[in-house]
Order: sequence, then C-alpha cells, then structure tokens
Amino acid sequence: MQISSSEFRVLEGNEVNFRKWPTKIKPFYTSKEHYQMLLGEHVARLSALQQLLYASNRFAILLIFQAMDAAGKDGAIRHVMSGVNPQGCQVFSFKHPSAAELEHDFLWRTTRDLPERGRIGIFNRSYYEEVLIVRVHPEILRGEGLFDARRDEKTVWHDRYRSIADLEKHLHVNGTRIVKFYLHLSKEEQRKRFLERIDNPEKNWKFSFADIEERKFWKQYMMAYEECLSATSTQNAPWYVVPADDKENARLIVSTIVLETLEGLEMSYPKTTAKRRQELQAIRAWLAK
Repeated sequence: MQISSSEFRVLEGNEVNFRKWPTKIKPFYTSKEHYQMLLGEHVARLSALQQLLYASNRFAILLIFQAMDAAGKDGAIRHVMSGVNPQGCQVFSFKHPSAAELEHDFLWRTTRDLPERGRIGIFNRSYYEEVLIVRVHPEILRGEGLFDARRDEKTVWHDRYRSIADLEKHLHVNGTRIVKFYLHLSKEEQRKRFLERIDNPEKNWKFSFADIEERKFWKQYMMAYEECLSATSTQNAPWYVVPADDKENARLIVSTIVLETLEGLEMSYPKTTAKRRQELQAIRAWLAK
C-alpha cells in the first residue's frame, strides 16, 4: 500500500476542521516485521540523501513537530532520523522562554537555531507555541511585557500568523525548505498513553501533573491548532496532519514526507573541475609511489 503525502497535506487557504481529519487510518504495514523493514528502507534512503544535502550545500531542511502531549513527537524524531549523521542534523526543543528570551520578539529564540545550508534542523515544538499555548493561556501573553498586549487578542494572533508566514517565506527564498508536522492524536489515545506512563515504571519520568492540567484545555487547544494550521499552511511551508494513534504508521508517514521533500530538491554532488582532476591525479601518482 503506497503512502501518498498529499492525503495529509493542508492546502494553502483551506480551513482545517479536525473532525474531518482521522487520528487513525488503515496501516501501511502488515506486521511488525513489515513495519521495521519499511522504516529501515526509509532510514537508509534518508541517510544517503542527507549526505547529498551536505555535499551539495545548497539547501537547508527545517522539520517542525507540534502536537499534544504523548502524541509521539520524540519517538517519531528518534526512529525516523536514526540513520542520519549527527553532524548533519540538530534537534532543538523549546520549553518556556527564559527571562532573556522574553526581552526579544517572539521569533528571536528559535531564529538563532535555524539550520545552516547542508543540514537538517528539527524543532520539537517551535515558534508556533506562541500562537498555541500562549493563546490557550492568555496570561502568558500578558506576562510577555508587550506594549500592545492589552489590545484585541484576535489582532495579536493575526499579526503573529503574518509574522510567521513572512519568516517562512523569507527562509524559503533563501534556500531553507520547511516541512511542518502536526501529530493528530485522539483524546482517548492520549488517556491510554498517560495510563501506560503511570503503570510502567520505566515511563514514569515522562509523566507529570502538568500534563493532566493541560488535558483539561483539550477543546481550546484543538481550536487554536485548527486556526493556526489554516492560517499558516502555505505552498512552500506546508502543514501535514499525521494520524498519530498508531505510532508506527505515523513514523512511516513522516519518513515518507521527509524523503519526498529531499528528493524534490534534485540535488547532485559537486562536479570536479579539470584543474581539480589534475591536482587529484598528481596526488594519486605521489601516493602510488
């Protein structure tokens, strides 16, 4: 069964309604062994393409992961990128901003960690938190010390969506290809995963009471995500809504989309000039003695 990335892509200008986006679909694998084989093939291809990305030195890749707690962001990143050279890939996680970060605009702290050409950058949560958790908890916005924080909040979000879209357009024009994943988890599946974290001693560290507090705002988060994805999914920086109730299926979908992104760049290894070939042949002759 072939994975079609277009099935999960939010088209620019479309209004997202999560009731029309499933959290679980028919798996693309037939068994655990089949899943491991498919993922292994994807990882091997990603490794080769990452080397080509580095050698060609023309593009950077930015992968953004957003989701509710326990949706599997960490696992997707770990499994999908397992074969990539660590020197060519960096993962950044963004928690609550520090006092120093709050003294800058909301995009500043993430902009510092954008990938350079030839590399893959991964944001495990991102600047999108500023239109998600901050929207659900407006007291955070008031605490950011902005001179206009008391104005109409709808204007605040509209302005932030525009700032994000402008940044992503600027990055695309300058060679950074952006792919954004929303791991779409059901509330029931999150409940099951929370229980597993409690019942399994090895997973206790993953659970906190703050997770339960945020679960109480599920409806508000869904509304924030729907509007965010609707406003910021563009042709050059698309959002993909990935069904996340099945972790293995989600990883195959994510890896397929990353592969398609890299393959679409039509990269090639740098060509050797005549002068360079002469130098190499001279070095080879010396080494052969």
